[in-house]
Amino acid sequence: MTTPPATPASEPAVPYGTPDAPRIAVRGEARLEVDPEIARLGITVTARGKDRRAALDDLTRRNTLALDLIKTYGEAVEKLETGSFSITPQLKEHGRGERIHAYHGRVHITAELTDFTALGELTTRLADLDLTQVTGPWWALRPNSPAHRQARQQAVREAVQRAREYAEALGTSLAALVELADIGAENTQPPPYPAAPGSRMRSAAYGAAEDTTAAPLDLEPQRQRVYAQVNARFTMAPPQL
Repeated sequence: MTTPPATPASEPAVPYGTPDAPRIAVRGEARLEVDPEIARLGITVTARGKDRRAALDDLTRRNTLALDLIKTYGEAVEKLETGSFSITPQLKEHGRGERIHAYHGRVHITAELTDFTALGELTTRLADLDLTQVTGPWWALRPNSPAHRQARQQAVREAVQRAREYAEALGTSLAALVELADIGAENTQPPPYPAAPGSRMRSAAYGAAEDTTAAPLDLEPQRQRVYAQVNARFTMAPPQL
């Protein structure tokens, strides 16, 4: 019988550390609560009419009125965007054929404000317009907010402190940083629609014109949570066990 060839022995795994340079692996985390920097409002302007042109004319007029009102707040409004637009025929529920009962028009606008003192007044004035729906505000931080950097730096300091405490428990000290891995430092920018869980949202339903101006809403900004997390590996001086 022929003896099968010997299988080469697998190479030993590279050690995670050595007796002369033991390693410590730790995770650093940071959780901050900071004030929001921007507030987003969703404005939906609608119109309805028996005639397509009449519905479209009403929608155009109301959309222009809402945009002009928002623009009067100047630098308090950082961004103003028009989203979806639709004009939809509504068929009669009963009867034969494609008989149109009315036309429905809709325009969606998004406004982003940085001046929260003007936010309550603008929200109320928009909600006071005919067939205009206001949703929000959605509070948020800018993507380049200093709060993100602060959280990442705090997570790194926490990792160093934790590793130092482990080394001190062994009667030794850290020698060098081997690796610092970012495993998702920020998770604070909720999608604008729908509102992120836990965010404060107020809705003003279709407003009707009145003789008196409605009082501004008292809107309390919701503090934002910033989270950072890193993995870090260090070498330390050999402990005397």
